[in-house]
Amino acid sequence: MLMLVDCSNCRAQLQLPPGARSIRCALCLAVTRIAQPRDAVAPVHPSTYLTSTSSNNYNYNYNYDHHYQPPPPPPVQQAPISYAPPGQPPSVNGHKRAVICGISYTGSRNQLKGCVNDANCMKYMLIHNFKFPESSIIMLTEEEKDPLRRPTKHNIRMAMYWLVQGCQPGDSLVFHFSGHGSQQRNYNGDEIDGYDETICPLDFETQGMIIDDEINATIVNPLPRGVKLHSIIDACHSGTVLDLPYLCRMDRTGKYVWEDHRPKSGVWKGTNGGEVISFSGCDDDQTSADTSALSKVTSTGAMTFSFIQAIERGNAKTYGDMLTAMRSTIRKTDGGLGGGGTVTSLLSMLLTGGSLGSGMRQEPQLTANESFDVYKKVFSI
Repeated sequence: MLMLVDCSNCRAQLQLPPGARSIRCALCLAVTRIAQPRDAVAPVHPSTYLTSTSSNNYNYNYNYDHHYQPPPPPPVQQAPISYAPPGQPPSVNGHKRAVICGISYTGSRNQLKGCVNDANCMKYMLIHNFKFPESSIIMLTEEEKDPLRRPTKHNIRMAMYWLVQGCQPGDSLVFHFSGHGSQQRNYNGDEIDGYDETICPLDFETQGMIIDDEINATIVNPLPRGVKLHSIIDACHSGTVLDLPYLCRMDRTGKYVWEDHRPKSGVWKGTNGGEVISFSGCDDDQTSADTSALSKVTSTGAMTFSFIQAIERGNAKTYGDMLTAMRSTIRKTDGGLGGGGTVTSLLSMLLTGGSLGSGMRQEPQLTANESFDVYKKVFSI
């Protein structure tokens, strides 16, 4: 018979196999040692036990004992550990933390050129412009040598859990993804256009994509009051990839209305009191460019480049200013887009990539958990 125990750190419910005296939580990596007899915990029917760690996210430390022994002494209190891929686990310093994913799908038919550049530039900007501690940023790219810091489906999922775990009022969180995005048929009726939007992990061809419903449930729904999350998604079909309730529909003159994207089913897509604002590379029916037409130096995601440039040129005083500046930059791909800012200087240090040319047809989008006046609300991370 299996037993249920609570993780000693994050309180997640764990299934303890018979005879096991300790268990490691896959969400926060804390080890919980069992100090009481097995009959003190409610049993679970054996049919509920799943051995696949990718299905139930638990890793077990087995220590089978065929004879009864007295309970061990109470465990020594361990320092809490937030989940991060093994290595030096990032700590939350200054109430800021970020997850940055850049996937080029190197060697595949889906290869992109600018996504790792996007990730490196975003990290540089968060550290130097917004004072994010480097130790509180998880980077998931193909350049990482640690296999658990590569942008696989499992690692991205775990990093998203880490991002929101234990967040407190005043915290500022960032989730950045640069890579492929797609769509798949929606069958539960919560999408206006009938399709779920997705992001594509490095191993999406074998492990599948991560759909907007899961992203929303992981980093949007749990967000408590006083916590702010910014999402920057540079991918195709990414307009509503966080499944947020409201989309800012802005025309080329800067006039806008908020579209209500709340599902007719009544399923809650908002937060637990927190604030989520997402910038995405394009509308749900558009594609995002991976190009050197903007930087003139190296391949980047058009949306990531325009986002960073708006900040370093002082065009991001409000969220409306930011969105307008990003769209203007992408429309004017043949304009002088050079200039010296901290991130633009960083771009010049990166390797030159190929170009898809100019004339990109994409409009960055803004979605949020609540509507607001985009020209009055000050942009801040």
